[in-house]
Amino acid sequence: MKTFEEYLDMVNQAVSHIKYPERPANLYDPIAYTMGQGGKRVRPALALMSADALDGDLELTMPVALAVELFHNFTLLHDDVMDRADVRRGQPTVHTKWNDNVAILSGDAMLSLSMKYLAQAPAYCVIHAFELFNRTAMKVYEGQQLDMDFEKRYDDVTLEEYMEMIRLKTSVLLGASCQLGALVAGAAEATARRIYQVGENMGMAFQVQDDVLDVWGDPATFGKATGGDIMCGKKTFLLINALHMAGGADRRELDYYVTGEGKDAAREVKVAAVTAIYERLGLREHATDAVRDYSTRAIEALHGCGMGAKQHDVFVELIERLTSRTM
Repeated sequence: MKTFEEYLDMVNQAVSHIKYPERPANLYDPIAYTMGQGGKRVRPALALMSADALDGDLELTMPVALAVELFHNFTLLHDDVMDRADVRRGQPTVHTKWNDNVAILSGDAMLSLSMKYLAQAPAYCVIHAFELFNRTAMKVYEGQQLDMDFEKRYDDVTLEEYMEMIRLKTSVLLGASCQLGALVAGAAEATARRIYQVGENMGMAFQVQDDVLDVWGDPATFGKATGGDIMCGKKTFLLINALHMAGGADRRELDYYVTGEGKDAAREVKVAAVTAIYERLGLREHATDAVRDYSTRAIEALHGCGMGAKQHDVFVELIERLTSRTM
């Protein structure tokens, strides 16, 4: 069993060796630009980790890992267009550097490229891999639609609805990454389902931590400007809890900045005001407790995967790192 950094190095090397056609440049250059920006690469690394932990072949798993990474980045290109995000990983987003149409079409091409790599999965699991991949993709799309639907609703989005949205939009892909690795390793169905739960719970912790970092993170390490969710009134773990908990002056101020005249206030003013409300309500600590809870569930799910102590420890180390991450 390798360290997480070693799996990342393997993924980064494989990504760097992907060859794209030269023409048309406006289709392939944005893909090379996106894939060359790095990123956390947690999902493809999880596919490799899961396969290795269950005695799978890493060389056979790599195409599946690349399929996951290409798919994930395809969703980011489209998400950035929908969210009007200008920065991703500290660099201009594709729709900003080129335009919306380029971002949409290059994203489409990335989806097709991901299918090309997924088709290279071993024959004994390729059908199951495609079934899992496509089922997961539909859940990701459902999650993104729910996220957009929530933009049209103000204070009636429940925490349960929000957690289901992030499960679909973010967590299922981490779960699928783990399960795809298990499929390549030829793991039993029960084991594959169990390791899916490891990834899914890891993803829940990952997303709630992302909500925290968008408010209190360091832009230098987070890769994008903080306060973006506050500026666009995006439903997050923090905002939804604040809407249900805030009363009196805090609630009036929150309403003013989210839906009232203050929604167009200067960035530094609006972000500082809403952040202060979150802090008065103790929401940073509340979110940290949720991250810890999902991390614990992920670690507990490991016990049913039948892996050795060393393999178990590598996963636990990664889960704990994501819990306390700053980027």
